[in-house]
Amino acid sequence: MAMGKDHCGVFGIVHPEAAELTYLGIFALQHRGQESAGIATSNGGRIMCHKAMGLVGNVFTDETINKLKNPNAIGHVRYSTTGSSAPINAQPLVAEYSQGELAIAHNGNIINAPLIRHHYEQQGHIFHTTSDTEVIFHMLADPEHIAVDDSLGHILGDLQGAFSLVFLTADKVIAARDPFGLRPLCIGEIDGHYCVASETCAFDVIGAKYVRDVEPGEIIQIDERGYKSRFFVTPEQRAEEGLKPAHCVFEHVYFADPASRVFGFNVHTTRYKMGQCLAKEHPADADVVISVPDSGRCAAMGYSDASGIKYVRGFVRSHYVGRTFIQPSQRLRDLSVKMKLNVIRPSVDAKRVVVVDDSIVRGTTTLGKMRALRAAGAKEIHLRISSPPVRWPCYFGVDFPTTKELIASERSVEEIRQFLEIDSLGYISAEGMLDCMDLPADHFCKACFTGQYPTPVDPQVGKFSQERRQLNLF
Repeated sequence: MAMGKDHCGVFGIVHPEAAELTYLGIFALQHRGQESAGIATSNGGRIMCHKAMGLVGNVFTDETINKLKNPNAIGHVRYSTTGSSAPINAQPLVAEYSQGELAIAHNGNIINAPLIRHHYEQQGHIFHTTSDTEVIFHMLADPEHIAVDDSLGHILGDLQGAFSLVFLTADKVIAARDPFGLRPLCIGEIDGHYCVASETCAFDVIGAKYVRDVEPGEIIQIDERGYKSRFFVTPEQRAEEGLKPAHCVFEHVYFADPASRVFGFNVHTTRYKMGQCLAKEHPADADVVISVPDSGRCAAMGYSDASGIKYVRGFVRSHYVGRTFIQPSQRLRDLSVKMKLNVIRPSVDAKRVVVVDDSIVRGTTTLGKMRALRAAGAKEIHLRISSPPVRWPCYFGVDFPTTKELIASERSVEEIRQFLEIDSLGYISAEGMLDCMDLPADHFCKACFTGQYPTPVDPQVGKFSQERRQLNLF
């Protein structure tokens, strides 16, 4: 996949071994972000936190985990959708206000955060990060919000955009999900204790059982006695306002782990169906089917089975190179693609090859892969994509580039084929893709394909909208 970036992963748990289990949980969610990792824990008193730039396995040691041993914990793996890739933006964020100490970890993008931030800066508030998540602290500390019975529910109702949040207080973990359910968040149970995570693959690793998804507009409070639920936007309110779920379809196309159950159904099964659909919509006269690892593999298997063309391994992926989608610059993406993928020459030499990938965004890294196949002797290259052309940017926690950078925004499929120097190119239809889902088509956000966003967006608000010009104070 040649894209901008993935998004973050969150985890929270109340358990006697919370720190250790949180480490394992965010390790399982590493595919959702590779820039930084962090864990915060509590035991009725001060919140302890350790976070740093880098992968989970590098950020934490036995010593740091031992220092974090407490029964309440939240964890986070990050890449920068809003706010630059810098240590100050690593999460969980921790702050203290009149109601006590609080830690927050966030997956998504609060699109009205710049306006909220400006409001509080005008009142003299000082911000320590460029992350959209930090506005939540300032809203919670606002005397007008503190005076409300459910201050958290009150301020969540004022946020716009995508957010799956986990909070840590001195004695409990709280989770919340935006009213559209754009980002996934689910509840698990282990040893009679409860946890939450972005994906169920985190539950698999720690031996927890999937209970259910956190509902859109729901707040879950977890402590040693179990969990309680309340809504800041009730299902009845959502029905009255005509708010349908707007689950991010790219979770199933690319982001999520194939083993995960996301939005209530399995990711591998969906991708396999997409491959079958691709074979029907865009057949090819070819000798072998290969996938671009790793996210194209499930769809390639479906394409192979539906077409009868043998599936072979065409690329070797190095697992010691960061996922290109999560690298913070195009230059680093290009370099890491060269390091991470190597063609298995006997699989493609003198053969007509069907290549299955999940998407094309900028097209530059895809071009590099296609040229590598040619150099390895591929006689014909037929590229098949298990999502429609990405023509519009995302404002909800996926760092798709601006419209100008999207290869499909101003090019036809034929022009893209010519750019990629391949023999044929076929994208799955939007209808075909959505037919592979286990939920109605109108329950998904498809804005990157259609330009129809579930909530109004400001095109001027970009990834670094909250960055500040360096001030010459002296």
